[in-house]
Amino acid sequence: MSVYDMLLDVKDDKYREFQAKLVPNVSPDTIIGVRTPDMRKIAKEVFNSPEKDEFLKELPHKYYEENLVHFFIIAMIKEFDECIEKVEEFLPYVDCWPVSDQATPKSFKKNHEKLLPYIKNWIASDHVYTARFGIRMLMNEFLDDDFKDEYLELVASKEGDDYYLKMMVAWYFATALAKKYDESVKYIEGRKLDDWIHKKAIQKAVESFRVTDEHKEHLKKYR
Repeated sequence: MSVYDMLLDVKDDKYREFQAKLVPNVSPDTIIGVRTPDMRKIAKEVFNSPEKDEFLKELPHKYYEENLVHFFIIAMIKEFDECIEKVEEFLPYVDCWPVSDQATPKSFKKNHEKLLPYIKNWIASDHVYTARFGIRMLMNEFLDDDFKDEYLELVASKEGDDYYLKMMVAWYFATALAKKYDESVKYIEGRKLDDWIHKKAIQKAVESFRVTDEHKEHLKKYR
């Protein structure tokens, strides 16, 4: 049974309508209507089947859910070099924020030194969703023990008018304000970000349960 057939078996027409509204830049004709837990189950089944490699070669896919299953499969690859190769092959075909945002390769966590150059290249990309994925990986993997001040500047200096790119930059800084407040608040106090991103980062930080009330009150002064 193909991935497409597996997706059809668990499709939900009402959910399809809901999903189409979440990704307005994707044609509704390419959305089947499958919930994320079902896609993850399919990805796991395909990952453990002989059809895995063949499916990963079938690019571009026609359907939105095929892309999500594709990235979920990649995220399960344990060997870093193989995983990164598949990520690099797939990123040019990512065409919307859910596909960019929902998969986090497990092998990245223990390979930060090897991963960082790839992240920098992704962020530098002119392809919106490659850059968005790169910023998200920097946020996920390098806002804890391996954090460096220079990573804030790497994201702050990313130029582009696309809404989904700017939203990711704001999300990064809101998360940085929760995890690395002293370093990141300087970008708010100095108004070093694009005005829209500046306001959105403050909004998301103020809404976050991870930012202290004291810090929230300070941030509100810079709205």
